[in-house]
Amino acid sequence: MKRVSKKNQRWKDHYSERARQEQYPARSVYKLKEAQKKFRLIKKGDRVLDLGCSPGSWMLYVAELIGKQGRILGIDRKAVTHKMPPQAATLTADVLTIDRAWIEKQELLNHFDVVLSDMAPATTGNKMLDATRSFQLCQAALNVAEMALKPGGSFICKIFQGEEFKEFSESIRIRFRNHRIFKPRSSRKESKEIFIVGMGCKGQYTNI
Repeated sequence: MKRVSKKNQRWKDHYSERARQEQYPARSVYKLKEAQKKFRLIKKGDRVLDLGCSPGSWMLYVAELIGKQGRILGIDRKAVTHKMPPQAATLTADVLTIDRAWIEKQELLNHFDVVLSDMAPATTGNKMLDATRSFQLCQAALNVAEMALKPGGSFICKIFQGEEFKEFSESIRIRFRNHRIFKPRSSRKESKEIFIVGMGCKGQYTNI
């Protein structure tokens, strides 16, 4: 059985308790808050797409940022049961199966200012396998972002560090005018998760 240090337990309890007090369903919201403070990706009135949105913490925070004139759409295989404000909506779908026909049917082509992805695979304990599965989710998220983002839009995506990390980072570099690598303080120190941020979408790259 894996031991959890008292220090790590206090860390976990701090963010979990804080999320409960601030009425967010998960403490992952603080990762996005750190990214927003650093990069200012989301502005009032923006249209935002949240991939892998359940249980809804990121959506709630984004709704605060965009205000009543903005819109936030979340997509996940799991239904979001937490109550959402009027500017937030959800769709139940598997991001891995989303293609251009689906995007066009939902009228989401070139529709968003920002695309977010906090998706992660169910971990197996095999770090190489987990990293590969994370990479596959990131590729799917980037494919959706290419179709859904307006020119000039931004993208932030969580990935587990592994052999494919450089490949995915290069994919972001090619498709955006600026890209950054970001490790939130609210992530566990031992976690392999890291966020890649792309700013200034160049447009769709159907041949890459």
